[in-house]
Amino acid sequence: MLAGQSVTLERVSMAFGDFVAVRNADLHIEAGEFFSFLGPSGCGKTTILRLISGFNEPTGGAIRIGGADMAGIGPNRRPTALIFQNLALFPLMKVWENVAFGLEARGVARAERRRRAAELLELVALEGQGEKLVSALSGGQRQRVAIARALAVEPAVLLLDEPLSALDLKLRQKMRAELRTIQQKTGVTFVYITHDQGEALTMSDRIAVMSQGRIEQVGTADAIYREPASAFVATFVGESNVLAGRVTGTLGDEAMIETAHGGLAGRNPHGLRTGVAAQLVVRPERCRLLDGDAPGNRLAGTVERLDFEGAFVSLVVRLADGTEVTAQLANDGSLPRLKAGTPAAIGFPPEAALLLPVAGDG
Repeated sequence: MLAGQSVTLERVSMAFGDFVAVRNADLHIEAGEFFSFLGPSGCGKTTILRLISGFNEPTGGAIRIGGADMAGIGPNRRPTALIFQNLALFPLMKVWENVAFGLEARGVARAERRRRAAELLELVALEGQGEKLVSALSGGQRQRVAIARALAVEPAVLLLDEPLSALDLKLRQKMRAELRTIQQKTGVTFVYITHDQGEALTMSDRIAVMSQGRIEQVGTADAIYREPASAFVATFVGESNVLAGRVTGTLGDEAMIETAHGGLAGRNPHGLRTGVAAQLVVRPERCRLLDGDAPGNRLAGTVERLDFEGAFVSLVVRLADGTEVTAQLANDGSLPRLKAGTPAAIGFPPEAALLLPVAGDG
């Protein structure tokens, strides 16, 4: 029976000459957790994966797996297995031989290799496919073979570097569910790298959002979406309207911010003081089209466009200075006919908005 182990990063940094790819990363991944690193290309997430796997040694800090310090321990001696983007399967080998390749390298007898390969192929829903050549399989089937091969060596931590990026949308969505199911069945710790927020939000127990080598926020999908710690997280994970201004007053858990578009109110979880620069963030689905002088926050402008998205319509309103704000509205037949250039106002209650600090301002 496979069992996961914890992974801990203690102020881990990685520099390549003058370029710092990872900066003082502190993180603890629980044993048996499905944990994702999410961020744009070049943010440092793949570098962290290579550090955990042992293909790179950090230039600062320590990495522990199951509590053991990994300093000086190479990839072949760590309790990890890595699945690359290109899968690196052997196309002219049979499926079962690909799965059992790591076992053969360890000197496991042929009969035991075949038995173990059959077990793993059943686990990944490929029973009866062992005699086929890998080249005869579909993209999704090859993906499952790569997972089975990685699990064959009984890793405590399985590292996955954007393994679904080459698949089409429908197959990616199907494989998300399958990966999550496999992880839950095995109990192995999965550490998953992706730039696709849909993958991270759908599969993960927790997510670390990265930007420019730093971990911006760690939390559950729901927490990161509802309570982003920075404007970067708010805009990278989902869509957000972001308006800059300066705090003009506070009252309880809320604060007022003066923007180029007037005064607005929102929740103030960071305790921002009067006078400091701030950003107000509100999700499009929390906004509504205003009719008349409704109470609450108000942003008036002209209709830029309506984007129809099936069950929803995205109303984009251009404000006086050219800033665009979006409201995601239900396509339930109640929307008035809105043409580009006609006046419109978007509103939202203070509890739907979040005030976030601006880097470098106290």
